[in-house]
Amino acid sequence: MDLERNFTKTLATAIDQRASDLYLLPRERAYQLLTLTSGKLELIAQYSLAAGQQLISYLKYQADMAVSEHRRPQTGALRWPHHQGAPIDLRLSTVGDYRGQESLVVRFIYRLTEQYQLMVPDQWTTLQAACQKRGLILFAGPMGSGKTTTMYRLARELKEDHVIMTIEDPVEIDEPAFIQLQVNELAQMGYQDLLRVGLRHRPDIFIIGEIRDPETAQIATRAALSGHLVLATVHARSAAGVLARLRQLGVSEHYLDQTVSLVCYQRLIEQAAGGMAVLFDLLTAAALAEPTKGGMSDAWQTRLAQAQATGQITAATATRYSAG
Repeated sequence: MDLERNFTKTLATAIDQRASDLYLLPRERAYQLLTLTSGKLELIAQYSLAAGQQLISYLKYQADMAVSEHRRPQTGALRWPHHQGAPIDLRLSTVGDYRGQESLVVRFIYRLTEQYQLMVPDQWTTLQAACQKRGLILFAGPMGSGKTTTMYRLARELKEDHVIMTIEDPVEIDEPAFIQLQVNELAQMGYQDLLRVGLRHRPDIFIIGEIRDPETAQIATRAALSGHLVLATVHARSAAGVLARLRQLGVSEHYLDQTVSLVCYQRLIEQAAGGMAVLFDLLTAAALAEPTKGGMSDAWQTRLAQAQATGQITAATATRYSAG
C-alpha cells in the first residue's frame, strides 16, 4: 500500500512537471523509474525487482490489462485523477524480455488548453488558412512532438460548423465534440475499414492517426479528392520526406498534386527561459509545386537562427534541431 501511495505521489509530480512519458525498466538487480520531460530523461527512483513488478501489476490492473501475462506485448489506457485539475489520460504499454521481466511505458495525454506555445505565431495563421479549404494536410515529426495536439487544436476551431471524425490507434485525446473511432485489428477494424465506414457517415473533416499502408493512403487521398478536409500523420524525417513516403505507398503524382494542400513537420523545442514551444516547417501548395530537396527547408534554419539571435533558444539547442 505504501509502495502504491508513494508511486501515486511520484506520478503527480511528473504530471505537474508536464512529463511526456514515464518508464519502469528492469535492470540486472532492480527496476528504474524514469521520466521524460522536455526531451530529457531523468532517473527518479529505483525499486527492487519484486517491487517494480508489483507496480507494473498494479497499473495493469487499473488499465484492465491481463495481469498474469508477463511476456506478450499489451496496451491499455486509464484516466488518472489529478489533484490540480482535470484527470489525465494515460496510455500504457508493457512487454516482457527474454527473462520474463516486464518493462512499462506510460504516455501522459494532457488536455488541450487555449495556450499554445508557438515559436513563430504567424505559422499558426498559415495552418488555419489551409484548414479553410478541402484537401489533405499532412503532419510529420518524432513521437511526442505534438502532432495529434496540433491536428485536434485545428479541428476544434472548426467544430461548431463541421462534423469531425477521428480514426486513431489508439484515441489519444478525449474530445466529445468529435466522432472518435479506435482501430481494433482483432475485430477487423483497421484504418482502412474505419475509413470506409467513415466515408458513409459523410463527415466534413477527418483526422487520421497515421497513414501507414498503401490502402490507407489511397483512401485518404480519395477522401480529400471527394471534398473532405483530411488531417493525417505520416512517418517521415522532414516535410519533403512526407511526399516521398506517400510515393512509396503508391500515391501517384496526379493525386499528390490534386489533394495535398500543406505539409507540416514539427518539433517541440526547449526554450531558454524554460518550457517548450513548437516550431513548424511548412511546405505550402506553392512550395509543393517546386522541386524539393531532402532534409529541412532554408526557412527552418533561418527561424532557428533568429530564435538563437533573440535569446529564445540557446546555440546548443539551435544546433541540435538544425537537422529536424
